[in-house]
Amino acid sequence: MQVRHELRPLTSARGIAAWYVVLYHIRDSAAGSLPPAVIGFFAKGYLAVDFFFVLSGFVIWLNYGEMLRRHGARAVPHFLWRRLSRIYPLHLLMLLVAIAFAIVCVATGRGMPQDFAWDMLPFHLLLVQNWGFAPLGWNVPAWSISCELGAYLLFPLLMAGADWRRTSTPMLLAVLALLLASLFGLFAATGAQLLGDDIAHLGLPRCLFEFGMGTIVAALWLRWREAPKRPAATAAILSAAALAAWFGGVPETLALPFAFVALLLLLALTAEGRSPMKGRVIHWFGEISYATYLAHALLFLVFKIVFVGDVGGVPLPVLGLFLLIVLAASAILYHGFELPAQKWMNRRGPKRPA
Repeated sequence: MQVRHELRPLTSARGIAAWYVVLYHIRDSAAGSLPPAVIGFFAKGYLAVDFFFVLSGFVIWLNYGEMLRRHGARAVPHFLWRRLSRIYPLHLLMLLVAIAFAIVCVATGRGMPQDFAWDMLPFHLLLVQNWGFAPLGWNVPAWSISCELGAYLLFPLLMAGADWRRTSTPMLLAVLALLLASLFGLFAATGAQLLGDDIAHLGLPRCLFEFGMGTIVAALWLRWREAPKRPAATAAILSAAALAAWFGGVPETLALPFAFVALLLLLALTAEGRSPMKGRVIHWFGEISYATYLAHALLFLVFKIVFVGDVGGVPLPVLGLFLLIVLAASAILYHGFELPAQKWMNRRGPKRPA
């Protein structure tokens, strides 16, 4: 059965995660104004990307899995075009903004911005920069979108090779455990202790493993959504236990992907009930979250030049102004460009197989 309705709490959670990334990127500028414990919390904002990856696998499996199973290779062009229409127009726009910013910096004598390199630009245009070809550079948050594209390209192969609908629950849990262990093993083998380490080389496999976890969570949700109370309670306990284990010293490369898997399952299983995560405002923050995520880093570069003297000690009111600018820009980009561009591309792309 194909499930295409929206689980509103998941959209809202995406908005919260996007703003956590924003706080992560401005934490150093707030260090002189906020307690160390708060800055330490912001410093873990990169982990929101791991939740994005798991959530992406969940959503893609629900929305496109049945179509790809039913129609096979005939459905792949439609699937890939739909995903490109979702991620590429805004990526291209922000990349053009980054190019314009670099040109202005050079023309005004500031020099080329740090980590901007013209010879790496083609990889960013093709959205393959984080496949081991290039440093983060240009619009830094787009590294994860590059990894998402890799997951989209491999997703039809997953649908051709595995059918989670017909896989027993114990086997699904075993595959989920294998993915968790493999991700942890990969990071341990390379000496990486944090999920945010060596993004240029570990970002893509990090995405693929967590995306795969999300597809299994979607299959489990379909099995348990008619009687969600017991699995939801179990998911809540497991999520809390994983977080407690992390605080107790278990490596984040093992504990936190597990926590995000359990948290996503909990949110999905409780999505039909009453929840503050279904509110109109917080849901809207989720809707515009892709624009928030892709735009905020470049906006902060420009903001610091215009409004900030000491980048290491920005007053809280000034940072509040920046957050308001990010919110306004996110709304304008989403409603004025991202959504219209997506609809324009969808009208012109390969049609869904009949």
